[in-house]
Amino acid sequence: MNRVFLIICYIYKFIFSKLNPIKYATFLGVNLGENIKFYGMKPGMFSTEPWLISIGDNSHITSGVTFITHDGGTLILRKKVPDLEITAPITIGSNVYIGVNVILLPGTILGDNCIVGAGAVLKGNYPSGSVIAGIPGKVIKTTDEYLEKAKLNSLKVGHLSGVEKEKELKKIFKVKN
Repeated sequence: MNRVFLIICYIYKFIFSKLNPIKYATFLGVNLGENIKFYGMKPGMFSTEPWLISIGDNSHITSGVTFITHDGGTLILRKKVPDLEITAPITIGSNVYIGVNVILLPGTILGDNCIVGAGAVLKGNYPSGSVIAGIPGKVIKTTDEYLEKAKLNSLKVGHLSGVEKEKELKKIFKVKN
């Protein structure tokens, strides 16, 4: 009976997270600013202490991002030190983009106007206006430098609606259908 209940709870959380990711995150206790976008939320992405996570205004969180607010490695050391615990908040500034499959570890602080590259693992403080990538995550350039390069490589279709953009991209890349 207990296992069936757990499965039902997981299915409920999965559906809730897909239907209304903002309400789901708020229900868990995540502190959200205004105009947050989640692309591919999943149960468990907010660790076991979601109330320690804050995300600023106008931020984009993509598929597979995981917030880890505690260090589970302490569990095997509690025989030696029974009260051992490493848990810390994660703070995301405003106007932040976090790429696919990023892992944010306890105590991570991202300033405003940051871009985090796919697959990065972040721990520590990252200043506003940074582009961060890698394992461990390191500042690789400023968002101003990123913008200058992006303008040079732009396909100039970012302003279009989804349908219009798809049509133009198929034309640019000569995709038929």
